Amino acid sequence: MHDEVIPDFELAATGDGIFRLSAVESKYLVIFFYPKDDTPGCTNESQQFRDFYPQFRQLECEIVGVSRDSLKSHEKFREKYSLPYHLLSDPDETACELFGVMKMKNMYGKQVRGIERSTFVLDPQGKLYKAWRGVKVPGHAEEVLAFIKDLTD
Repeated sequence: MHDEVIPDFELAATGDGIFRLSAVESKYLVIFFYPKDDTPGCTNESQQFRDFYPQFRQLECEIVGVSRDSLKSHEKFREKYSLPYHLLSDPDETACELFGVMKMKNMYGKQVRGIERSTFVLDPQGKLYKAWRGVKVPGHAEEVLAFIKDLTD
């Protein structure tokens, strides 16, 4: 896992921005993939990352959230919950494919293809330090923060 490198990619970001992995200026990057803006689990996870954001920043770590929602949806979601980090829109599943987060899921008895809640820690060169897949929301942001603390010790 530690020698895996994610290729550089670019996605539209909130705040009329373009996110490019190679342009990240922090020492570490947390990318969390989530299924949908403003749904209970995704809102809870986003708020956890928001609440711990100052501690992540102290460790020279940036955070971005990614889903297939539109930028317009992301901007509303970000504003509604005062999220301090940017959300990336991936309607073509560019980053989703790079990180392998698309899965078949059961929704109300039907098979649907969607994002499996997943979090990754990497550096701006794309070196992957850790991957969490099939994330359970409670306590997750805190667990990621503890991992980053261990990296920086």
